[in-house]
Amino acid sequence: MMKNILKIEKIAILFLVMVVALSSCTKDLDITPKDDQDLLGEDFFANETAYKELLAGVYGNLSLTGVDGPGSSNIDGLDAGTSQFGRVLLYLQTLSADQMIWSYENDPGTRAIQRNIWNADDPIILGMFGRTHVTIAFANNFLRETTDAKLDERNVSSATRAEIVKFRAEARLLRAMSYYYMMDLFGQANFTTENDAINAQPQAYDRQQLFDFVESELIAIEADLADPMAVEHGRASKGVAWMILAKIYLNAEVYIGQEKYTECLDYCKKIIAGGYTLATDYQHNFMADNDVNSASNEIIFPLISDGTFTQNYGPTTVMINGAVGSIESNGAALGVGAGGWGGALRLRKEFVQLFDGGIYNTDTRNTIISSERDIEILDISDQDQGYILEKYSNAKSTGGFGVDQTFVDTDFPLFRLADVYLMYAEAHLRGGTGANPADLLTYVNSLRTRANNPQNNLTIADVDLDFIIDERARELHWEAHRRQDLIRFGRFTGGNYNWVWKGNGTSGISIPSNLKLYPIPSASLASNPNLVQNAGY
Repeated sequence: MMKNILKIEKIAILFLVMVVALSSCTKDLDITPKDDQDLLGEDFFANETAYKELLAGVYGNLSLTGVDGPGSSNIDGLDAGTSQFGRVLLYLQTLSADQMIWSYENDPGTRAIQRNIWNADDPIILGMFGRTHVTIAFANNFLRETTDAKLDERNVSSATRAEIVKFRAEARLLRAMSYYYMMDLFGQANFTTENDAINAQPQAYDRQQLFDFVESELIAIEADLADPMAVEHGRASKGVAWMILAKIYLNAEVYIGQEKYTECLDYCKKIIAGGYTLATDYQHNFMADNDVNSASNEIIFPLISDGTFTQNYGPTTVMINGAVGSIESNGAALGVGAGGWGGALRLRKEFVQLFDGGIYNTDTRNTIISSERDIEILDISDQDQGYILEKYSNAKSTGGFGVDQTFVDTDFPLFRLADVYLMYAEAHLRGGTGANPADLLTYVNSLRTRANNPQNNLTIADVDLDFIIDERARELHWEAHRRQDLIRFGRFTGGNYNWVWKGNGTSGISIPSNLKLYPIPSASLASNPNLVQNAGY
């Protein structure tokens, strides 16, 4: 399968250029550009296609980890498994909550994350902090290379300059998205833009500052971004900017202590009017050809995975190989080796129980496999305990499979329209103004109808916040949203809602409120004294 994003066959080449242009500080894993004129010489820009290729390097950091194959990492001290953006995002948002268990706790960092006993030295936490700052550094580098002064020096044509306006907006969006995730996960970030001196000590921005920057930046670039549905698969459009804005407004009470549900509704409506449509089949969103099947109109922004050109140990490779059961050996049906990774991933029973009841027997979102298994997981290392999930696959909707039996062709749907429908309903229920109740029901019921759920005629009385948090799990499980959702609903920390192995207790125990934020990695604190450790660590 050939992906379209920025001629993906060039991404690995450009990623090499970008890696050469960036080096790791000795005391930390933050990546800082060196003198770009030494490392990205003017010969590189002799062909004006270089600007699109340079932008590909910024996108490439969301999928790739290094230049020597999928197991390599360009961040000193971290391997590919603890520094691939989508994978560590999945771990921090999903493995830390009530849906997923990872069997092999000797894998660095996983034991602490899934038992909620992490500290500032966890390599997965460090991987997220470091990898996200790499995207910021890459975006800043692109913006430095595309100033009017540099384009004048290179006599860049007016046609290419017009394209560069969009390219710059995309780079700024990817940087803003990175700061959004830092705000959500850490509440702080090393803050730099293209206007900061290279290798200068970064400022440390807190949640309010990050919120203000992300909001203002996305609003500022909107006019320069392409319209929704008018870009190559995997590139950012206005729809992605609107999605991030809707997300920060939905979570504004958590981030800055202010309600912004009306603003969330405003941006949900813009996305819905942008031309996106639900995939005809729920499973199409999670298959090897989700870049070209009906899911391509539902997925607002994917993380690219390709078995030929961007092999990586990212979230879909992990989830598909990990979904192969130790008993079932069901890998052939999923498009990977028959044995896969031998039961690496299983389900916590609280998630399984969300599909209890006859109305979920035919629900296509229910891909839980329970035969010959006990729902309880009393011993995490016993891969035969707990149910498994077949949500993602390396199979194509038209038949056949991806090109590789390990590294899948299935893109990870970071943002998709179904999420917007549920955000619209939630923002209305939380007091946002401007929603149409008839539209709300249409959106919620359309998800049930698409899923072949017989209860697809819900009324307003049926749709409350308890319904929303559970329906978000049924619709969006294993899509890196759950921790954020549970925090917003007041169910992540404390003991009012427990799940198996929460807080390292077999049946789950209360965990302290400081775990709503991850710690700033020790190495990052050492390299930037402007950062302050989050409370409780």
